[in-house]
Amino acid sequence: MSIAQFQEFFDHCVGEWVTERTYHYLSYREVERSHTEFVIHPLDNRAKAKVLEDNHRLSKNLELEVLPGYRLAFQTVSEKGDRVSQELNILFVPQKLDFPIIEGDYLRDKAYEEAKPMVSHFSYHTETRELLMTTTYTSIVSVDSITLINPKLRIRRIINYQRPIDNNPLETVLLVGFGVEQKQ
Repeated sequence: MSIAQFQEFFDHCVGEWVTERTYHYLSYREVERSHTEFVIHPLDNRAKAKVLEDNHRLSKNLELEVLPGYRLAFQTVSEKGDRVSQELNILFVPQKLDFPIIEGDYLRDKAYEEAKPMVSHFSYHTETRELLMTTTYTSIVSVDSITLINPKLRIRRIINYQRPIDNNPLETVLLVGFGVEQKQ
């Protein structure tokens, strides 16, 4: 399986970024803006192995050097003055290539909604350069999209759904976020 186009997406993502986002909280009809500054650095093989170990996915068959893995650190300030900072390690383990789609596991040592290791699903469309990550938390399902427009511009979309019972379809939207991310 060749993941060169997938790796290229992440090569462009490394560096310092600034994001302006708008969040629409549908359950209580509120709109909020935020400003986020974040930095992305590649992980070394030891850190990649730790993310795999934290998520009980360590395997001798995985070639760590070809797995896209990154350290993400961000600081967000909302228009209300609320501040959130977090640092986490992320790793993408491609498992299926059905051109033009690459799919697999998206692993984190700490998740956004729940501060614990988390395994999610990702798909990457090589033609549209859209990375779609779906995470099932205890009470919500978060669907996060990052589309690389060019090496210095990404468009972000986040939709959080109320987690359905018994694997029913996602229907109840709690939050929708839109963002423009520019590389510095």
